[in-house]
Amino acid sequence: MPIRLTPTFRDALAAHATGPTSGPFLGMWVCTASPLVAEICAGSGLDWLLVDMEHSPNGLESVLAQLQTVAAYPVTPVVRVPTDDVVTIKQVLDLGAQNLLVPMVSSAEQARAVVEAVRYSPRGRRGVGSAIARSARWNRVEGYLAHADEHVSVLVQIETAEGVAAAEAIAGVDGVDGVFVGPSDLAASMGLLGQQNHPDVVAAVHRAFDAVRTAGKPVGVNAFDPDLAHAYARAGASFVLVGADVTLLAQGSEELAARFGRT
Repeated sequence: MPIRLTPTFRDALAAHATGPTSGPFLGMWVCTASPLVAEICAGSGLDWLLVDMEHSPNGLESVLAQLQTVAAYPVTPVVRVPTDDVVTIKQVLDLGAQNLLVPMVSSAEQARAVVEAVRYSPRGRRGVGSAIARSARWNRVEGYLAHADEHVSVLVQIETAEGVAAAEAIAGVDGVDGVFVGPSDLAASMGLLGQQNHPDVVAAVHRAFDAVRTAGKPVGVNAFDPDLAHAYARAGASFVLVGADVTLLAQGSEELAARFGRT
């Protein structure tokens, strides 16, 4: 019996933009590598979750478990791969991840290589394993190979000064569905380590926004500061990450200790 896959991030974002809910597509990081925590976050009412493999203890097995767990909830999962490596991207796609965020993309050439890693030959370099992989539900998704592009959404992350300068060209690459700006690494690349709220960094984020939107693509940003998140939304951010499971746990446990005089 043929199986239908869920809408991609690209499709969910477009539906959100034309739906009754105002404001950006709101999400949070899931960094604990715990399916239980991922499920708690999936039921929060947020629009999307970012399962991180770059700075978190996530491997293929834990990502698979989280994708399976959150599939029961009306939330869109995105997996940030640790690198633009074609083998890593292939493996994560074969797990059934339909939405990828690729970090540290600073040129149009790199963005094109990312798209090639996601697409099958002759337009790309993705290895074919649909019969034995969850991506095509073991060949139960009718026509998966012919229509694989429809089932995958590609986001690239700009987080260097060079990336900001090339933002319009990066966003204009065919197959790039959106651009996510990372102020933390951007600040570091500008010599302002740990100062992602610095006016120069915020100005660079705005320049990236303008360039990506000029290319006709949606742009997102990481912003844990509520005031800054609202400001970025007003500046045109279509999707925003506003927190993280580990941050909420750290802050909540500290507040609990302080409430009982342990700090």
